[in-house]
Amino acid sequence: MTTLVTGATGFLGSAVARKLIEAGHKVRLLARAQSDRRNLDGLDAEHAQGSLDDPESLKAAVKGCDALFHVAADYRLWVPDTAAMYRTNVDGTRALMLAAGDAGVQRIVHTSSVATLGLLPDGASADENTPVSLADMIGPYKRSKFLSEEVIRELVRDHGLPAVIVNPSTPIGPRDVKPTPTGRTIVEAASGKVPAFVDTGLNWAHVDDVAAGHLLAFEKGKIGERYILGGENLTLQQALTMIAGLVGRKPPTVKLPINLILPIAYAAEAVARVTGKEPFVTVDGVKLSRKKMFFSIAKAQAELGYAPRPALEGFRDAVAWFRANG
Repeated sequence: MTTLVTGATGFLGSAVARKLIEAGHKVRLLARAQSDRRNLDGLDAEHAQGSLDDPESLKAAVKGCDALFHVAADYRLWVPDTAAMYRTNVDGTRALMLAAGDAGVQRIVHTSSVATLGLLPDGASADENTPVSLADMIGPYKRSKFLSEEVIRELVRDHGLPAVIVNPSTPIGPRDVKPTPTGRTIVEAASGKVPAFVDTGLNWAHVDDVAAGHLLAFEKGKIGERYILGGENLTLQQALTMIAGLVGRKPPTVKLPINLILPIAYAAEAVARVTGKEPFVTVDGVKLSRKKMFFSIAKAQAELGYAPRPALEGFRDAVAWFRANG
């Protein structure tokens, strides 16, 4: 079985590629010409050059494949050109799925995000069926991922696309080479550069467990269904305390009101628009922190046999990898 993986140079995509190779898949990896390919070193896989912005390259990449794991996405909480993010995450997803359909791909796993799901008040755990709409999406990343998921459901419904959707929460662990926004938070916390916190929370999961969940969705998931691939619900204070404990530092104890940070975020983005450098804090990031993004993984546990490890192990592996890689 030949399996195409998009986004394999990235944090989660490289973990998915590794799990597929371990499982005996003949893997083909789609990567842009300019991508950082450190995560592909040592992988026994075929390479294809292309991008979600180039439909012809997608047709060539998916030709002869039996399966597709679409993990690639533009994941940034601030972008100078929001239209480019929509082209990649929405238009690129549609082009890839149409190419997969024409190529006769038999099984697809589409990587969405918990960012597309509804949230509940007071820190209750939301699930795959919590009500949500496009109007609830804050920022271009969440909106683009919501719309790309809509593309998948439309193609499943109207064209019989053989796709299963997975919604990872917040992956943590080794090989976050970029690093992701979450990875940057871990690096800064481990370096003692996070002196305070806001009252928010996330669902944290070891990246290798999320990758294993992709294979379970491929093997056992129902076409058109979506599955939350998460781990442990922790407040930001709890997560920062875990990271501090791993490096022998004192955890932050000062809680900042979100309304105090919002003007700083607006100022940081104004500077970023001039310099072109990503701001250290974003308006969308601050707005997202108003609610705890806590989720239930009960459906994935019951239907897929998904069994993630404690979040502490993910933080431990992340800190060790960042330390080993400077």
